[in-house]
Amino acid sequence: MDKQGEVSVVVFRLTGVSGEDGRAAGRQERHADPAEGPKDRYADPAEEPQDRYAEPAEGPQDRYADLVEEMTAIDGVDPPSGGRGFGRTALRFHGKIFAMFVRGRLVLKLPADRVGELVSTGEGARFDANKDTPMREWLSLAPHSGRDWPALAHEALAFARANRRPD
Repeated sequence: MDKQGEVSVVVFRLTGVSGEDGRAAGRQERHADPAEGPKDRYADPAEEPQDRYAEPAEGPQDRYADLVEEMTAIDGVDPPSGGRGFGRTALRFHGKIFAMFVRGRLVLKLPADRVGELVSTGEGARFDANKDTPMREWLSLAPHSGRDWPALAHEALAFARANRRPD
């Protein structure tokens, strides 16, 4: 508040590129009055880049959220429980983990020979759960892998079903 008890409004805007004033990218511009705020950089909307309002590319967390939604529609598949510790992001089939999201990667339990095949083709690495001991039936899918997540998750679910102990 100023001395007369009025509230001053301050508007901040991050600039994405160096402006005409020569400021470096990412610096804040300060305007005491929003009416005097930054003007659009493009007077003619036709000159505006087409991707200005494009939604960002889907990241791995979004992909995993979509996968959880798809897989939990299957009978016997439980969503991640949350909380803390190992398995908090895991999809479970009758209580057994078959897929999870760890350190930004999809991790799947698959047959050892299938994991070996995917590792040998550069699609991922054996998951080690931060214990420096790679697990033979667990794959940590590489971020650059173009493999279809739902297809791999269905493979992992099929493996979990095949190894399910009778109730």
